[in-house]
Amino acid sequence: MNIAIIILAAGTSSRLGNQPKQLIEWEGRTLLRRVVDTALATTFRPVVVVVGANKDQISTELDGLPITLIDNQHWQQGLSSSVKTGLAAVYLTRKEIDAVLFLLTDQPHVDRGLLLQLAQVYEETGKGIVASSYANSLGVPALFDRKYIHELLGLEGDNGAKWVIKNHPDDCAEVPFESGSIDLDTRQDVERFLGL
Repeated sequence: MNIAIIILAAGTSSRLGNQPKQLIEWEGRTLLRRVVDTALATTFRPVVVVVGANKDQISTELDGLPITLIDNQHWQQGLSSSVKTGLAAVYLTRKEIDAVLFLLTDQPHVDRGLLLQLAQVYEETGKGIVASSYANSLGVPALFDRKYIHELLGLEGDNGAKWVIKNHPDDCAEVPFESGSIDLDTRQDVERFLGL
């Protein structure tokens, strides 16, 4: 089963006073490095990291790693632009994939076990989408069968993977991920998470 991973890391972290959240350190690693290491701990390839707003600062974090780093020059156009950029990079790296798995940098509790579980549920259920469930909703990490790539490429503005999940409730399986609700958007979120 060929599954590609796309890590979306192009945002500005504007609500953090422009400190890139990708570079917040927790347990000795930045959030960006954690999620990339987690992705690389699976057999899913390619691992694509989409950078944008703070690319010069965060790209050095990933020097020497076996990933495909791609610059989303249109990151101001919202999340959809990063989804499209990531899919383009996957296609350039590997034409034949069965599914794509999307990850964010600000969900620190994502681990290898969760990613493997998403893939296993995809294989066992035959559903076209497998999403993580937390805080009474479905979201990323989420896996999409290749049949949804066209729809993902059609996203606009700040609509991301969640938009496609909402459109196809009957073709969606879910994997519980309670700690997915820990989301580091504001300075308060970060301070609470780090126990400051």
